[in-house]
Amino acid sequence: MTPLVDSHVHLDDARFEADREDVIERAQRSGVRAMVVPAVEASGWTALARLAATHAQIHPAYGLHPMFLARHRPEDIERLDAWLDAHPAVAVGETGLDHFAADLDHGTQLALFERHLAIAANHRLPVIIHARRAVDAVIGAIRRHPGARGVVHSFSGSLEQAEQLARLDFLVGIGGPLTHLRAQRLHRIFARLPIEQILLESDAPDQPGAMHRGQRNEPAWIVETATALATLRGIDVDEVARSTSINAGCLFGFGLPCS
Repeated sequence: MTPLVDSHVHLDDARFEADREDVIERAQRSGVRAMVVPAVEASGWTALARLAATHAQIHPAYGLHPMFLARHRPEDIERLDAWLDAHPAVAVGETGLDHFAADLDHGTQLALFERHLAIAANHRLPVIIHARRAVDAVIGAIRRHPGARGVVHSFSGSLEQAEQLARLDFLVGIGGPLTHLRAQRLHRIFARLPIEQILLESDAPDQPGAMHRGQRNEPAWIVETATALATLRGIDVDEVARSTSINAGCLFGFGLPCS
């Protein structure tokens, strides 16, 4: 099969501490040629930079995840701009908005997200966005930052919202949830979206697919997501792999052709 790109995987997560090298090797054997690893808090930036420096297939992104507001310090977002000056990255993130968790202040999240968008523009980088029950708010923020581009990962919005994001030059990512038989709404959306707007992701160690319920997720398993997407669209899995890998390469600058 054509090599795959895992556009969103947290290989720096502590749940991979015991066997991270084995996980990376299994991903390679499964045909995953590149993995984008977005940071979630400033305390992890240094370790992520070291991981990327020793593995050519790992591409880092740096940011402050909205779900960890209590861990972020005011100076962290100010450090991000300077950090990106000194540390190569393919994107800014993971950032975004989470309106599901009741204890996360919406105003604080939004201010932090908009700072990420400004920093991404300053460095001419795409953004990797978390949008849980907050897609409309995310779209509103993007519109206030003309020229922004990136991906809304683990997309769970509507077809209309995906189409709005496409007009704003944003892709959408999908992983294990697409493989579940009951995910009929996701099936309808991803059967209809242009393949040029779709990225594959694992979001490992979270969001395992239907064949791995209750297990720690791994990037190797995005092959199953690619197969599910191919089945939904009535195309060959190699076409899914080729198209989504080109999409990722074009967005993140892996050197793949943007066509």
